[in-house]
Amino acid sequence: MRGPGAACLAVLLLLSGPGQAQDLPLPEEAEQTAKVVRPADTVHLPQGALQGDTVPRLRLDGAITSRAWRLPGRGQGTLERMAPLRAALEQGGWQVVFACAAEGCGGFGFRFAVPVLPAPAMFVNLFDYRYLLARRGAGEKAEHVMLFVSRAGERGYVQLTHVGPADMAEDGRPEAGNPAPPDTADSLGPALREAGRFILRGLDFASGEAVLGPGPHADLAALAAFLGRTPEARIALVGHTDNVGALDANIALSQARAEAVRDRLVTKHGVTPARIEARGVGYLAPVTANDTPEGRETNRRVEAVLLQ
Repeated sequence: MRGPGAACLAVLLLLSGPGQAQDLPLPEEAEQTAKVVRPADTVHLPQGALQGDTVPRLRLDGAITSRAWRLPGRGQGTLERMAPLRAALEQGGWQVVFACAAEGCGGFGFRFAVPVLPAPAMFVNLFDYRYLLARRGAGEKAEHVMLFVSRAGERGYVQLTHVGPADMAEDGRPEAGNPAPPDTADSLGPALREAGRFILRGLDFASGEAVLGPGPHADLAALAAFLGRTPEARIALVGHTDNVGALDANIALSQARAEAVRDRLVTKHGVTPARIEARGVGYLAPVTANDTPEGRETNRRVEAVLLQ
């Protein structure tokens, strides 16, 4: 757990500007769950609600720093948690470009267009979240911040992503215990070879469904690139669920999701079908306990397992 000074200072470093700085008012018990720094990269942030099958997104290049916090349970909704954060940004000279809440954003389709850090660092309640995009400055010195607030039961989750010029980059080393998730083919391959498995992030399956959404799916593109560069490699896609429901039904669901991912790799990315197996094991191989909403979301996943 972190005291108020530590929690505020972490965000102050992101939001400081020449001659102006302010704290982002997080509760004193706020626990930082992740910090990911990319000194020079590209990110696409939603700048409007879901329109049909498309979310309008703003492409931003520069130094990207994302942090996430778990907030204590105090019976507060996402509006109560977002309001003081928004007020602090506006006080610091940030102009809100776009803001929305859950269904007003586009619900399920919108959420998967947002670059949210993976669980357990962030938990997203598809029925209760709020999003905000703000800008400060102009031209080459322009900065953008994305705020995403959600909750699991009584506990809240906040992610702040800051994008600014490359000369604003922080030290690129992640904090201890919070390694930066691989997000390119160059990093996925070594991770897959070292651990023998890799959890595919950002797969937009609706609850209880096996239809894979339109994406984008950066991890699938990275996996396809790895397979393209490594013609001898073979993988198994293994679907996993939480422990809600009967085992047979969960095995069938996890199998169907693994097959949907396999089909997307074959049809969209041109991977040879014989190089990919699809299996489902239901709730038999959890990576964490299923006794919290965050734990259940973490356990619902599809993994790539290196066979050869």
